[in-house]
This record gives sequence, C-alpha cells and structure tokens, in this order.
Amino acid sequence: MTLPQELEQKFSEIIGKYPPEYKKSALVPLLLYSQDALGKITPELVNEVARRVGVFPLQVEEVLTYYSMLHFPKPMGKYHVQICTNVSCQLTGGPELWELACKRLGLGHKEVSADGLISLEEVECIGACSWAPAIQINYDFHHFVTPEKLDELLDNLRQLQ
Repeated sequence: MTLPQELEQKFSEIIGKYPPEYKKSALVPLLLYSQDALGKITPELVNEVARRVGVFPLQVEEVLTYYSMLHFPKPMGKYHVQICTNVSCQLTGGPELWELACKRLGLGHKEVSADGLISLEEVECIGACSWAPAIQINYDFHHFVTPEKLDELLDNLRQLQ
C-alpha cells in the first residue's frame, strides 16, 4: 500500500521512537494517525501496519475491535459523538442525553448521518466518572453535560462543516 507522503513521514517518526524489539508498541498510534488522515481504516491499511510493526494482520484487527476510538471496518462520521451511559453517567443523566441525541440526529448506535458528518455511539465508559454525565466528540471531552449543552454542541457540529 502506498501511503500519502505526510502519513509516511508520520509512520517513520512514530516507529523510530521505539527500539526495534518494541516497534509493535507503535500499533495504536499508527492506527489513530491513519484513521485521522485517511478517514477510515481499510483492510489494506491493516496489512500495511501489521507489516511495519511485525505482527499478523489478525493482531491488528484484535486491537481495532478492542479500542472504541478505532473504527473498523465501518468508518464513522467526521464528528464522532460518544455518549457514556455507564454507572456514573447513568445516575446523572447519560441515558437521557443518549435518547435526546438519537432523537435529535435521527441516528442509533454506531450509525452515521447520510452526509457522513456525524456518527453516534453509546459507550460504556470514557473515564470521566467524576465529571458525569460526559460525552466525547472526536478527541474532545465534555463534562457535566446538560440537555441544553448537548443541543449546543450538536448545533456547533453542523456549523463547523
């Protein structure tokens, strides 16, 4: 697989940070940068990353299915909205935020808007229990989210387009 020059440089930089015997530690960063740069993770990319870090493609797929921020085989929207409904968030309004987002966006779990702009996912935990209810949009965390705040955040996503 031929990577865009910028991504090729990023791969070399990331892999170069690890001693050769630990280069498989670059797996998650390579996948994250690839997903951001290419918009999705393809089977060809899985094979390429596996080759570069010295693991089997199946091992890359295992990592992809474990981490919720990696999306394979179906790409998520440009803005991926994750709403936590685990215990702390559940007790402080997470399920209500989830229902509001589903209704407002017309989407369900891991669905993507027709224009590819927004995707929605109900998640078990985003590690923000002390600031519940919490949501994550791409790499940005939002704490103590109210229905009004959620509406504002969703409105802003359409304006960022």
